[in-house]
Amino acid sequence: MTETTNKEITFDATGKRIGRLATSIAHTLLGKDRTDFARNTVAPVTVSVENVDKMDISDKKARTKIYDHYSGYHGGRKEQTLEEIVAKKGHSEILKMAVYNMLPGNRLRKARMKNLIIK
Repeated sequence: MTETTNKEITFDATGKRIGRLATSIAHTLLGKDRTDFARNTVAPVTVSVENVDKMDISDKKARTKIYDHYSGYHGGRKEQTLEEIVAKKGHSEILKMAVYNMLPGNRLRKARMKNLIIK
């Protein structure tokens, strides 16, 4: 049996677009850049992201990008723009949501998200 050590990888978000950064983070969290990749395990990697406030978000995208949530009840649809979410929760929440939605929706998603640290 091989012993794996937890590897820490740091991303710098300065001047990068949300989607491009989120895809590379999700790729790393899945462990697809490792030689011992297995779909049924959580990769032994910790991803930390720095300078999230300096991400490149265009003004048009901030006003027009809509995130919605539906509770399942009548009148339970809630819409928020990217600008509103940044004002309430900060830039880190936007990146966290983007990475979360890029990971496969199975039982390992929650465990993989625990390996994401946004500073």
